[in-house]
Amino acid sequence: MNIVTLLPFIVLIGAMFLMTRSAKNKQRQAQQMRNDMHPGTGVRTIGGMYATVKEVHDDTVLLEVAPGVHAIYAKNAVGAVLDDAEYNRIVHGIDPDEDADAADTPVVPDDASSLTEAADAGDGDSSADKADAADEADEEAGKTDVKKIDLGKDDAAAASTSEDEKRDGGTDAK
Repeated sequence: MNIVTLLPFIVLIGAMFLMTRSAKNKQRQAQQMRNDMHPGTGVRTIGGMYATVKEVHDDTVLLEVAPGVHAIYAKNAVGAVLDDAEYNRIVHGIDPDEDADAADTPVVPDDASSLTEAADAGDGDSSADKADAADEADEEAGKTDVKKIDLGKDDAAAASTSEDEKRDGGTDAK
């Protein structure tokens, strides 16, 4: 046999070796992660449930899934051990970066009245004077001629259409 015929088999065996080595490495890391659990650690199970570790035994772990609700899980059922910041962000909605930024960012008011109050105080005009000026502007706008449009049917067009035309297939629409 020459080397050319053996080359595909050698490549196949090498690929299998690399895949099993990678899988064993991942299993070893997962086992190390599960062994690093201690009471008070936040975890996510393989089912996607977030809980807090209360007790760690040889093959099992006692998790608090809700305040006062405890459940026993196999250690293999723990999918990830989370650090405190990530656990609090996911479960409690607490973002430590957001709390630090909140002191630096200005608070945006819910309405515009607080934005105009500061400008009103600096002008010397009272807010009552400005409200009167706004009312006068509204009245002047109401005095302009506005041509009213009647969207109803024209009476002359309705009278010209007879009942016979309607029965013969004629329509009201023109």
